Amino acid sequence: MTLYPALILDALRTVRYPGSGKDIVTLGMVADDIRIDGNCVSFSLIFDKKTDPFIKSVVRAAEVAITTHIGDAVDIHGNIAVKVPEDNAPKITDKPLPGVKNIIGVSSGKGGVGKSTIACNLAVALAMQGYRVGLLDADIFGPSIPKMFGVEDEQLFMHEVDGKNLIIPAEKYGVKLLSIGFVVDKEQAVLWRGAMASNALKQLINDADWGELDYFVIDMPPGTSDIHLTLVQTLGITGAIVVTTPQEVALADARKGVSMFLGEHVNVPVLGIVENMSWFTPASHPNEQYYIFGKDGGKNLAEKLNVELLGQIPLVAGICKGGDEGVPVTMQNNVSGVAFQHLATRVVAAIDRRNQSLPPTERVITHS
Repeated sequence: MTLYPALILDALRTVRYPGSGKDIVTLGMVADDIRIDGNCVSFSLIFDKKTDPFIKSVVRAAEVAITTHIGDAVDIHGNIAVKVPEDNAPKITDKPLPGVKNIIGVSSGKGGVGKSTIACNLAVALAMQGYRVGLLDADIFGPSIPKMFGVEDEQLFMHEVDGKNLIIPAEKYGVKLLSIGFVVDKEQAVLWRGAMASNALKQLINDADWGELDYFVIDMPPGTSDIHLTLVQTLGITGAIVVTTPQEVALADARKGVSMFLGEHVNVPVLGIVENMSWFTPASHPNEQYYIFGKDGGKNLAEKLNVELLGQIPLVAGICKGGDEGVPVTMQNNVSGVAFQHLATRVVAAIDRRNQSLPPTERVITHS
């Protein structure tokens, strides 16, 4: 007896999937992998999900159909494999940015505490210390990084890397930069639904040529939102920095921010707290300190939560002016510039300790 694929398919057309009224060939359940070796026949049946309750009965019916319609001499028992579409889908890597060593999320419980200023100056300070640094402006609805770096009118281009077109990040002060602010009208509000914002953010991460980086700093939106969830689902964040001011209202929100990262569903290590606007220092009197927002609020919170106080950044006119003019204050040899250099050193040390004591952070996997 000569066996050939059409003969096998004719036999399988007599097998109907329960409840559908259609045969398994018509339904496309027979994979295009029929193999015939003498009297031995093998192939695969495709099911929508692994938990399909009819898998065993359909496989058994297919075996019976072949031996009944072709002959008992056909060796088919145990030769029918089961496949589901997810088995063939490309697996999402746990590290979509393989060239990036450490990912730092800079967050705040509320707006107005200087989170973007901290992220911007931390990135520049790290670059000044010789590290390869990238900065992603993930504050989709309020992007400020382009202005802080003086690159608001930057034009983005793409080039091909390993057969894929990737965005080339802007670069200034030794930091690679990407922001949604590069591709929207800076005079108009960004009115996007959550899904649109999340997809735009994923594109800035996955479709950009970030290359080899020692530190990838992410300026997160204030509070907690879909964007935070998108980030922890897309990237394994090495650690988070929570920014606050000494004010009680800011500290309450910072406490929630720390709790979000340490929660069991996110589980991102908190590197520490940065207290911004710790005191006001007049430019003409650099040794004077005026605690206009309260004193040591961030320091006390860090002690209560048992996390490190990474730095206390003074409020001086140069910080605001530097941000407005696109020249980060950390490049200036003043009290604030020195504070940011110390912050960068503390962050590097905190990440080293984290990496020595904890395994790499996994992306958050959600099940629908």
